[in-house]
Amino acid sequence: MRRTRLAHAGVAALLMIGSWTAAGTLPAAAQDAPGSPTARTAGSAPASAGLLEAMRRDFGLTRAEAEDRLAAERKATDLAPEARRTAGPAYGGAWFDAKSEKLTVAVTPDADASTVRSLRASGAAVRTVERSARQLDAAKSRIDRLEAPSGVSSWAVDPAANTVAVNVVAGARADNDVRAFLDEAREAGPVTVRTVRAPARTFAAGTVGGDPYYTGNVRCSIGFSVHGGFVTAGHCGGAGGQVRGWDGSYIGTFQGSSFPGNDYAWVNVGSGWWTVPVVLGWGTVPDRLVRGSAEAPVGVSVCRSGSTTHWHCGTVLARNETVNYSQGAVHQMTKTSVCAEPGDSGGSFISGDQAQGVTSGGWGNCSGGGETWFQPVNEILNRYGLTLHTA
Repeated sequence: MRRTRLAHAGVAALLMIGSWTAAGTLPAAAQDAPGSPTARTAGSAPASAGLLEAMRRDFGLTRAEAEDRLAAERKATDLAPEARRTAGPAYGGAWFDAKSEKLTVAVTPDADASTVRSLRASGAAVRTVERSARQLDAAKSRIDRLEAPSGVSSWAVDPAANTVAVNVVAGARADNDVRAFLDEAREAGPVTVRTVRAPARTFAAGTVGGDPYYTGNVRCSIGFSVHGGFVTAGHCGGAGGQVRGWDGSYIGTFQGSSFPGNDYAWVNVGSGWWTVPVVLGWGTVPDRLVRGSAEAPVGVSVCRSGSTTHWHCGTVLARNETVNYSQGAVHQMTKTSVCAEPGDSGGSFISGDQAQGVTSGGWGNCSGGGETWFQPVNEILNRYGLTLHTA
């Protein structure tokens, strides 16, 4: 769906401008901490008809099922940080289980009975696992130091499997370099090997008319408004690069950018552009207000907005995954079952009204399906000292 010039003027007003909100806004981390009054108020807002329709399309849920799932996911998101603190050193990870609609918290056998009772009393399901999250994170860190061949797509801790899942491109399992990498990975810690259909790639695209922003001959998508600019993907442009809007007018420049290693950047805005706390719904859902950046657990539904394929939803599959792009590895990524295509890079990942991250890359497309990674937004805010623009 291409929008008219008038509609694009609205995009400029909605997405890239911002000084009219209250100047005394607190940083997002303090303002929207899970369980705070702001987070609870935002989480209790009713879901729009468009969002429910998107969940029907992408998850096969009825309206009532979608409403129930969203309510359960809000509860799990609020519960996850407290569950980690309660479990302490015995914490083995957590994820949202769509069947039971509960947060499942893994604990090691040395968790005492009072800890398990407290977790269950909070509404979480509890599972005993062999290894702690700290042990699994340490194993992944050791794998991060290995040089991965192109046949290895990514790797991340899988809390439900209680191992590090290494994703290998279909047909590459017998490759000598892949086999050598897997042997070294197994020496680093417990590993589960899985197969994916295609290697990871970024989602930048050549220039086309009428979509959110351009740098050089690349089109990408805006992520989230921050006070003074917006955040997006690092592979879309380097520091100092100029950025143009949908109409070709100058917006600002990349003030910071990192890729590979990371995949994040931020752009300042000026010359008549400004920022507001909105993510485009592209007519599929009403435009979404951003009220915070509470991190959604594994298993929770998440939706993506991008300038090529617009609005699509899926679930969070893994966190802190290392992705092996042809340009180099990118760390601390979140994997999702949401599809994306070239031009969607940098766009918004949002769960309910909570910002999650900016689109990096993936495999597949929105016709046949695929998986997509995003760089968590809180990491970008912390790296550059930015404040998320919230409603």
